Amino acid sequence: MIRWLAVLWVCFALALVPDSARADELRPAYIEMTEQSPGQWSVLWKASTNSRLGQSGQVIIPANCNIEGEREREFAGSNILSRLALRCDGSLQGQSIGLKGLELSTTDALVRIAPIDGAMQTLRLTPDQPVAALPKPSIISNVAATYTIIGIEHIVLGFDHLFFVLALVLLLKGGWLVAKTVTAFTVAHSITLVGTTLGWLSLPSQPVEAVIALSIIFLAVEVIKARPDDLRLSERFPWIVAFLFGLLHGFGFAGALAEIGLPEGDVPLALLTFNLGVEIGQLAIVAVAMALLYGLGKFRIEWLQPTKTALAYGIGIISTYWFVERMIA
Repeated sequence: MIRWLAVLWVCFALALVPDSARADELRPAYIEMTEQSPGQWSVLWKASTNSRLGQSGQVIIPANCNIEGEREREFAGSNILSRLALRCDGSLQGQSIGLKGLELSTTDALVRIAPIDGAMQTLRLTPDQPVAALPKPSIISNVAATYTIIGIEHIVLGFDHLFFVLALVLLLKGGWLVAKTVTAFTVAHSITLVGTTLGWLSLPSQPVEAVIALSIIFLAVEVIKARPDDLRLSERFPWIVAFLFGLLHGFGFAGALAEIGLPEGDVPLALLTFNLGVEIGQLAIVAVAMALLYGLGKFRIEWLQPTKTALAYGIGIISTYWFVERMIA
């Protein structure tokens, strides 16, 4: 039973394993309009070179603006940067801005508008709504809502962090123990997320991403080897293990936030709400996973352990793929 479940899950997992292009496609694009002098604006937009937006995307400028000079493009790491100079007549309030090609992608775009004498605005474009009108300035609600949603999406669509949390739920028994362990993970990744974003801490991204994959492999092995009469290290001290690995995952969250960008005048608010969004997504994942396992144990107790083992095999194999990919990238 265990063997067949494991084989089926492994085949399914390998068919769905996210590749590098897909991971890049999930990263939000970023558009920033900054007023340099009255009526004179600069536009910067960023997208991954591996995404459809990086290859063919184009900013849709407000109707009361005209492009001055030539477009400039350059490569910065895995991103392509485009710059425009605009001359705009009157206010941008009520005008539309968008991203051509977004409707064909699988990512979102974050837009930031920074006028000289007004409140900065942040809004979000999606494949379903690639063009949006600029609302009345409401900096707190715009920034808070936008970065909370981005945080939720990052934990739900950031499969490595998602798998780590799922592996913790599979490994541990009892809601209180899971709660304490997830809290330790939360505290740890919040420390390094804040420290890295504010420039107090720094680690190179490639080895961090590789070790994050390794942390998931470790937990998957612990789930597979777990025995009721012989507690593993991660079962005896789960909050310590979660805290130590959480520090590394915080660097990963910070790297994702750096890709998105932070509003210059509201870094604390954006950082707080992004982290809040991550926690909302994380708690939702834990609640759903525990409810499903509880239901399975209640009605089909004989399936519970085989299901955990099969899931652990799938998580471990995908994470091993990520580890190798990140080591040779």
